[in-house]
Amino acid sequence: MAGHPPDQVWQIIGSPELYPRFVPAISWCEVTEAAARGRGPRCLIRLAPDRETLVEGTIHAVVYRPNEHVVWCGLPDERNWVSFELHAIEGGRTEIVLRLMLPSLPPERRDFFSRSAVKGLLKELTRRIDQQLAGEAADPPPQDRATALRTANVLVRAGVIAAGRPDKVIRQLNSLSQWGATVAGGYLAATARGADEIAVHDERNTRTFREIDERSNRLANALAKLGVQAGQRVALMCRNHAAMIEAFVGCSKLGTDVILLNTGLSPSAVEDVLADHRPAAVLADDEFARTISDVRGDFPRVSTWDDAEQGYRTVDELIHDTPSNRPKPSERPGQIVVLTSGTTGAPKGARRPTPKGLGTAATILARIPLRARDKIAVAAPMFHSWGLAAMQVGMALRAELSLIRRFDAEQTLRMIAEHRCDALFAVPIMLQRIQDLPERVRSRYDLSSLRIVASSGSAMSGTFVTTFMDTFGDILYNFYGSTEVSWASIADPADLRAAPTTAGRCPPGTRIAVLDEDRKLVPPGDEGQIFVGNDMLFDGYTNGSSVPRAQDLMATGDIGYTDAGGRLFITGRADEMIVSGGENVFPRPVEEALVALPGVSDAAVVGVPDDEYGQRLAAYVVLREGARMHAEDVQHYIHQKLARFAVPRDVFFVTELPRNATGKILKRLLNDDMWPVSPQT
Repeated sequence: MAGHPPDQVWQIIGSPELYPRFVPAISWCEVTEAAARGRGPRCLIRLAPDRETLVEGTIHAVVYRPNEHVVWCGLPDERNWVSFELHAIEGGRTEIVLRLMLPSLPPERRDFFSRSAVKGLLKELTRRIDQQLAGEAADPPPQDRATALRTANVLVRAGVIAAGRPDKVIRQLNSLSQWGATVAGGYLAATARGADEIAVHDERNTRTFREIDERSNRLANALAKLGVQAGQRVALMCRNHAAMIEAFVGCSKLGTDVILLNTGLSPSAVEDVLADHRPAAVLADDEFARTISDVRGDFPRVSTWDDAEQGYRTVDELIHDTPSNRPKPSERPGQIVVLTSGTTGAPKGARRPTPKGLGTAATILARIPLRARDKIAVAAPMFHSWGLAAMQVGMALRAELSLIRRFDAEQTLRMIAEHRCDALFAVPIMLQRIQDLPERVRSRYDLSSLRIVASSGSAMSGTFVTTFMDTFGDILYNFYGSTEVSWASIADPADLRAAPTTAGRCPPGTRIAVLDEDRKLVPPGDEGQIFVGNDMLFDGYTNGSSVPRAQDLMATGDIGYTDAGGRLFITGRADEMIVSGGENVFPRPVEEALVALPGVSDAAVVGVPDDEYGQRLAAYVVLREGARMHAEDVQHYIHQKLARFAVPRDVFFVTELPRNATGKILKRLLNDDMWPVSPQT
């Protein structure tokens, strides 16, 4: 290798946790025992040479001479071994000698280690190492293009485009032509194909597509009588229920923008958001009536879920005597404004663009195999981008949505069993609560209809991903995106089995790039800021600001890398980087290691000021019931897994972590002196 002496090459050859970043066939390598004096490391390794093959095993280094030689043997059968030798040659270069002996390899796997395959592996390995050490840009991940033919094939396979009665097909196409791919257009197209099919049910009501059409017409006309006009804003503060969907559709028909208020916002935050956005009306569940009543303004207030004696006029009362004639499409389609999560600061309103036809739904359907008329349980809040996506994809599929107003793990399983749901849209903390149910409780419910569990909103630990699929089957899909970029990648069950912490691969028509501070592609294996390009990048914040762009791509705010197989991994938030003693540390790898520790159910890591190091790591750990642990146990465990500078100096045991309504950890509250902690248990 030109210009790279053995000690530089050893930085990669001697670091098995980096192998997936340089060898496409290696999807996962986790160091379970670090190298120590007189012995090499021990690792869990997964080989995924193609989408259908996954081989998992344990290896250990029986020879481990830094800068010179490493020999990996399989356990418990040490007859299989792979050897890397590094020889210094003239000109400061390194020769890599690869030897392997695989006598006990099953015949069906020997093709993966044929002479030609091994030559190809070594060639790719040396090329990527050379690029890395030379600081040369990595090749961009391959882009899966979204051609018109491919989009059509996806929509046909999902049943979105299907043969039917000519009059219904014509009405469906006319609806999309008149209204576009708005919420109104999607539900009107679904009504044209199946007016009397069930569209949605909640704990009180069941609505057909015809009923949603008629009631949303009346609601749009009622709002117009109250003075709400196209181009103005209507705020919704609702949990998941049918009236929220009727409000979505009615506002879309009227041409108003919809501001989605997070139900977990404090009264002062609600007041700030409404003051910034100046809505023409506010529709809210009665439980938030007092919060809304305290906000100054003469806008009308309407109840979307009646459960208080002193609530506002309800949607039913508002539309009772209002005509059901359908408004004409507005010249300017109304937009949906989603608030950012506010985990590190005040939430901002992000304007979501109107989807560009059915191709937007096809992007998701290409990786998550939902089908027309599927029954979808929606636990993710619809004020959140993921719950909103469930509704928007669901309307394209004419799906039957089972809306979960207040999440309860066992009640969710009961609903899935009773309605024979095909899919569940949830955020990770909900899936964790389901997994935490005793097996005797989970076994009460027949979940055999469930083909898809689609999760988004925050990171899932590799330990949890594997445990969940071992329990419920290979039905888990991990969607990575943000309010600003919509989607970036989707991991299907094959991806998650191969590499449990991956964010997956780009769906058709999407590009990602991992860029350095100069907005250039990073070398292979390096981490950098993640930028995304697709057809649904947001239109900017309502306060006029936006996010960084580069090469027609938009920043997600996350740091990550792509492995040699093209999978994306997220290692942390750009604004969460901790500089401790001159070393850059991101909390997520430390958190990932912590939740894999037996006895730990949840963990968060933050940076706190330190006079000596500038910053130090503080870990907040939630133990499982009955578990006992000391801070020194945690620190020793992390020291065995990660670098010295990644070991938390402070370990606090807490009963729970502060989370917002979508389950994201509010790390800014962990530095609050009011949060109850104890230094050890």
